[in-house]
Amino acid sequence: MSERPCLAVVGAGPAGLAAALAAAARGVRVVLVDDAARAGGQFHRQPAAALGARRPRAPRHGERAWERLRAGLDRHRAAGRITHLAEHHVWCVARGPASGAFAVHALRGPAEEEGVTVRADAVLLATGGFERVLPFPGWTLPGVVTAGGAQAMLKGGLVLPGRTAVVAGTGPLLLPVATGLAAAGARVAALVESAGPAALPRRVSALAALAAQPGKLAEGAGYAARLLRHGVRVLPRHTVVAAHGTDRVMAVTVAALGRDGHPRPGTARRLRCDTLAVGHGLLPHTDLAEALGCALSGTAVRVDDEQRTDVPGVWAAGESTGVGGAAAAFAEGHVAGCSAAARLSGTAPDPRGWAAAARARDRAREFAAVLDAVYAPPAGWADRLPDDTVVCRCEEVTAGEVRDAVALGAGDARTVKLLTRAGMGWCQGRMCGPAVAGLTGCPPGAGRRPFARPVPLGVLAALPVTDPAGDPTEDTVEDTDQ
Repeated sequence: MSERPCLAVVGAGPAGLAAALAAAARGVRVVLVDDAARAGGQFHRQPAAALGARRPRAPRHGERAWERLRAGLDRHRAAGRITHLAEHHVWCVARGPASGAFAVHALRGPAEEEGVTVRADAVLLATGGFERVLPFPGWTLPGVVTAGGAQAMLKGGLVLPGRTAVVAGTGPLLLPVATGLAAAGARVAALVESAGPAALPRRVSALAALAAQPGKLAEGAGYAARLLRHGVRVLPRHTVVAAHGTDRVMAVTVAALGRDGHPRPGTARRLRCDTLAVGHGLLPHTDLAEALGCALSGTAVRVDDEQRTDVPGVWAAGESTGVGGAAAAFAEGHVAGCSAAARLSGTAPDPRGWAAAARARDRAREFAAVLDAVYAPPAGWADRLPDDTVVCRCEEVTAGEVRDAVALGAGDARTVKLLTRAGMGWCQGRMCGPAVAGLTGCPPGAGRRPFARPVPLGVLAALPVTDPAGDPTEDTVEDTDQ
């Protein structure tokens, strides 16, 4: 009897978990590879086990969905259908030109020094997204964190980034961050949102997308009620102009935005705080997909109705295919897992088997398109950035240096990198890429990174020089999940 086909799922957030459970339930061996110590992703991030945290009195948002996912994962792991490799940081996925099989290369453990290779017949990428960071004077001060970073500290570490916080930027993520900080005991001085009610598109299609998601509207109303209960002042159509402090942030200046996206004269005010949580939405994490040669649609991985990429044997789901939230990621993951299981088993997929998930995915995508239109970064943010503002903090490249490169003829982020070193540091342009693109006047492009994270030379030297994917039936994985 031949061994069951193997599907490697990269990422254990809502999309990856949904895909792994769907594929395992249909007879496919699944190896779930994730860089976190515990499954759940950012949305279902759990406190570190060493903290011994008790179950909260009031269930967190999405708690019931997480309980179902966790129970399913435990059940399939116990039955040997899913192998969960926690704290495995994937840096590359290679497809063998001869065998057509895949090798998922990862670094094991917190030190990320030991190389591990997972061999599989197909790969499903559920790599999520990362925050878009737009610089402003003072954004490199200690105490200035991303909105998602503040949420991760609260969920995973059960710690507050500060006692008095300002939450600023744009996007739906600001709501759970502000309410979460306030509920945990921080004083949230203000929620500064650059969008406003007038930004809601007045199109029939947009209103239809909103009406199709009554749960989302109720969720928004719940956040509004909690903001009111905690006394959080909401400043719509405002933006952070600068952060102030010496050893750490001590205050921020905010101002109202005019119709042209620029601060209105005479509206600046200073808010005292020791923490600024700022974010301007998410961008898809596509490094692994790009290295495999998957085509992009804008900044997201392009997929068909089965969540297949244009590279045979590669599926993608969740924020990497377009930022749409946890519900969309779960639906996409379920569709991808069902499709991958059918095709790996040699049968024609039947879309009727995932019709409900496909409908949920399509509704979520329409709703996400409305949010994208509402929560776009304020126009003209790059124009008002002072020349001495650091843009690339790894290489300490300023906005003025980027503008000088543009004056010399640089018309894209890659040329700016060659002239200024912006994007050549530790993060390889993940943090400064959107800012450099905005200053250059070009859309964010592909990262063109062969590796998704830094890799020790010893790990690279130990790789075989033959077919990188090798034999897909070779048992090279070890379950290290605790």
